[in-house]
Amino acid sequence: MNLTVSITPTPTILLDIYGKGTLIQCCGGFRSLGSSRLAPARPPPSATMSDEEHHFESKADAGASKTYPQQAGTVRKNGYLVIKGRPCKVVEVSTSKTGKHGHAKCHFVAIDIFNGKKLEDIVPSSHNCDVPHVTRTDYQLIDISEDGFVSLLMENGNTKDDLRLPSDEALLVQIKDGFAAGKDLVVTVMSAMGEEQICALKDIGPKWFPWDPLFYWPVIAQITSNT
Repeated sequence: MNLTVSITPTPTILLDIYGKGTLIQCCGGFRSLGSSRLAPARPPPSATMSDEEHHFESKADAGASKTYPQQAGTVRKNGYLVIKGRPCKVVEVSTSKTGKHGHAKCHFVAIDIFNGKKLEDIVPSSHNCDVPHVTRTDYQLIDISEDGFVSLLMENGNTKDDLRLPSDEALLVQIKDGFAAGKDLVVTVMSAMGEEQICALKDIGPKWFPWDPLFYWPVIAQITSNT
């Protein structure tokens, strides 16, 4: 008779000092109690499964989530468009009159949202074109490494360490100066078609820590004056 013993590490519950809620430390990492990122254990393969049964993920489905179709005639200025495989923001749209073949054409002038390059495209107004899914997410800036990578605090208590400082010179200076001054900074990360980049900065004031006596000094001063 074989006896299998499963040992589960005892979780440690902590309080997130950044105000993101209660965290649980288990299996070498932190997870929010409200998060569903801890995946269940993989069930064992069925003993009756044939070796010839295979499951494949469709590459078309995997890439479809990065963009969605939209009729060219409905794309407007300040909208988004994929031109030459790059996610772009439309800065100018002009439409030609209907030609002898019965199709008006849209002329798009756009700027790559990541590298700032200008791109143009001409599409029949009745045809569909690809529009990228563009999202923006705010993260608290924790640290800046010597090689230009940033450490950002995620909602689940983990850190995101795979982004570099932005290439935009003005934004780069603001982030470095604010961090050097000890300010509490929140950066906005723009994501589209598998790429990410810091695109904005929010200054939410100087950093404070609950264990810093200076944080309680106004309260102590008020109590002293009342007595």
